[in-house]
Amino acid sequence: MARRPLPRILSSSAPIVRSREIARTATDSAADVLHPLITISRGLRLIAAALHARWAASPKERRGPALFLTAAVILVVALIPYGPLLALITVMGAAGWKGRARPVVKTGPDEAELARLQALYEALVPYFSVPEDPDPLYSHGGEWDTAFSEFAFDDDGRLTRLQVRYPAYFTDSEADARARIEQLLHAKSGRGREYHFAWDEEGNQLVMNVLGALPTTIAAQRFVTSPGETVLGFTDADAVQRTVPVIAGEESHDAPPVIWRTGPRSTEPHLLAVGQPGAGTTTLLRSIALQVLQQGDLLIVEGSGTGEYACLAGRSGVLAVECGLAGALATLEWASHETERRLIAANRARQAGHPAPEDTKRPLWILLDRPSALADLAAADGRIDPQHLLQIPLRHGRAAGVTVVVAEQFDTLDDLSEPVRSQTRARVVLGPASLGQVESVLGVPPHTTPTPDVPPGRGYARLGTGPVLRLQVPATPDPYDDATTEAHRQAVLDLLPAREAAVEAVPAEG
Repeated sequence: MARRPLPRILSSSAPIVRSREIARTATDSAADVLHPLITISRGLRLIAAALHARWAASPKERRGPALFLTAAVILVVALIPYGPLLALITVMGAAGWKGRARPVVKTGPDEAELARLQALYEALVPYFSVPEDPDPLYSHGGEWDTAFSEFAFDDDGRLTRLQVRYPAYFTDSEADARARIEQLLHAKSGRGREYHFAWDEEGNQLVMNVLGALPTTIAAQRFVTSPGETVLGFTDADAVQRTVPVIAGEESHDAPPVIWRTGPRSTEPHLLAVGQPGAGTTTLLRSIALQVLQQGDLLIVEGSGTGEYACLAGRSGVLAVECGLAGALATLEWASHETERRLIAANRARQAGHPAPEDTKRPLWILLDRPSALADLAAADGRIDPQHLLQIPLRHGRAAGVTVVVAEQFDTLDDLSEPVRSQTRARVVLGPASLGQVESVLGVPPHTTPTPDVPPGRGYARLGTGPVLRLQVPATPDPYDDATTEAHRQAVLDLLPAREAAVEAVPAEG
């Protein structure tokens, strides 16, 4: 049986080339002929957009007179001899003038940006090259475009994003080596901004991004959370997989929260917050207090004695607010015995095959602000360190439904006791701090460069062995402070529980 021949392929591409040239010539000729019409159309579109924006920005009470004035002008022009023709010529001339120049589209870096990229490339040569490399990716006098695959600049000509390729022999598994590169990129790209560094060890690439400031407009409010969840603050959208609805100013939107989970199944049952004076640790404790009062009881011990928690005294669910040494010792001693009582009652119930008693299920929170100040007073008076009374709540609080939150400053961080250091596995650092200070508290350095000037409540958080997250604490000021704005004061007052008719004192034993 004869086989059908295959279709013959054209042996020459000359007809295709001529067809493309003819089409390109026709396109250019049409563009030249229609250029005035295209220019006028572009100008009319720009004029219409400007009029629409002006109309949208004008107040509603001025729109009626503006319409009346426009109608009057149109009527006058229509009645004038040759008025419509003159108006048409005027509009066409304005449209032609408006659309005469096309917008300039930036297709690459300018001379200053090219010089910055080349200087950054030269600065990386000593770190990413060795004499034994026969074909170095980085060399003095080399081309930067072989090493920088992506880059972006802001309006001021400073880098906002940079993707760096580096040789495979670079020791990117060593923290010191990565820190040197990050410090160099930070210094060469511009100080005063916060940079995020993402290392891809498998692909031998480093991506540097400039992070925007976290919003500070979110104030204290009711957050949508489950029982046992506390919102410490808010972070970047790509750092967590959850959002909660919030009200920021007069607008409402979804924000990514940093959720701290407590309770019997929590792996980080207690929290330590560290910061400089005025960094916002007290604000964080106030924010936590307002949230936990919805479903638990609260003990507050303030070592500084400045009355930052006076607004909570006598409120429903607040068992005590102590500022003096004697009251703090009595309160913490009662909390220690209460933890033991809950453990014994729950253990007896389990042995008898019954559910835990109701008086052991309600969460009990202990908020201790500046324990080092109380430790100094106790040492001077020859009394026990209040931190010693926290050993039982810290070690057995998870099973007893007792949560401890401690706030301390950097300069007195060494005064914290060993149980406080070892049992508080949820950590928060607020305020300006160096990389070394952040690492000393969180256990690992952050993947960003801390900035020297930050708003109150701004810092980092790490829950157990999780990643380091940027954090902005909700604005929760003291409502009795004269410097507090009326909006923030009212937001805190709306969250406070009702006052009790008679406040029962916490029993002291011993």
